[in-house]
Amino acid sequence: MKIESITLHHLRMPLISPFETSFGREINRECVIIALNAEGLTGYGECVATRDPGYNYETTGTAWHILKEFISPLVMGQDVKDALDFQNRVAGIRGHLLAKAGVEMALWDLLGKRGGKSLREMLGGEREKVEVGVSVGLQESPEVLVRSVTGYVEQGYARVKIKIKPGRDVGDASAVRKAFPNLHLQVDANSAYTLESAQALKPLDDLDLLLIEQPLFEDDIWDHHKLQEQFRTPICLDESVVSPRHARYAIEMKACRVINIKAGRLGGLSQGVETHDLCAANQIPVWCGGMLETNVGRASNLALASLPNFVLPGDISASDRYYARDITDESFTLNPDSTIDVPRGPGLGVTINESAMQQYSLAVQTLKAG
Repeated sequence: MKIESITLHHLRMPLISPFETSFGREINRECVIIALNAEGLTGYGECVATRDPGYNYETTGTAWHILKEFISPLVMGQDVKDALDFQNRVAGIRGHLLAKAGVEMALWDLLGKRGGKSLREMLGGEREKVEVGVSVGLQESPEVLVRSVTGYVEQGYARVKIKIKPGRDVGDASAVRKAFPNLHLQVDANSAYTLESAQALKPLDDLDLLLIEQPLFEDDIWDHHKLQEQFRTPICLDESVVSPRHARYAIEMKACRVINIKAGRLGGLSQGVETHDLCAANQIPVWCGGMLETNVGRASNLALASLPNFVLPGDISASDRYYARDITDESFTLNPDSTIDVPRGPGLGVTINESAMQQYSLAVQTLKAG
């Protein structure tokens, strides 16, 4: 499709409640929504970079710069055939995977709208609904955490992930497990430990957790191999896997037994599918991670998570988990069996609510060919 213009929307959306991890505490969440225009159609994508360089080095500011100055010139006025064509065009830009992934998502939306196919169909997804869970940030105390988890369990979430950090790990997880002996429970450290300090997590092996996510440094695979040897509980890698190649490293090193797939972290949905296929071929289960997405990114995650090797519930909560008002006309709700329906409409299957976009807008810029 010949890309005629690109519009960038920098949004800041207030969270229903603060979300705290080992990186810090978020009250508002920022993102960049990307609109690609071609053949009278508009495709939307979400760059999941946030204001601060906590999860990785990309921020909304750096993403805006890369999108405007480097990615846009490579696709503006060009006939971009598909995701592979796009990836080849931007291959000379080192890193900046969140920015690339946002544009690729918008391209998938465009292609789906032109062809009358849903993103699930285009990716090869099999499920019409996917199992989901909820991610709970650090709370004031284990007692407050249990109350928060109780609320989500009562809403119908069958899987809960809690954030941990040194000093707020075994005690928090034990309190939740005591309150909910049969709950599907996992913990996420967001790279907060060293190989030495992670020894304090050994008691987690007695809590029947689904997994321990990314305990060590974000650029580390080898030490995760050493740590996995010491734990019965599966180690899951997130930040360490930034490409299908890194997933192969992790599998060959036996650094983990589960991999979290985030299309943004990998540079695009196409890279997410490739990583999924690699893991499936090596009997490594995967699940779809979340980045506090709007319904644009949520729709994309649901389609990706419909692929067959996404056998663990994803961090794809209902629309009302994070925002009082989202930016699409559609709203995703939790089914009684802790699933969410995958969109069936063409492309992402969502329509933008322009009023909501304006309400949250910090900046808008349209770039045109020529």
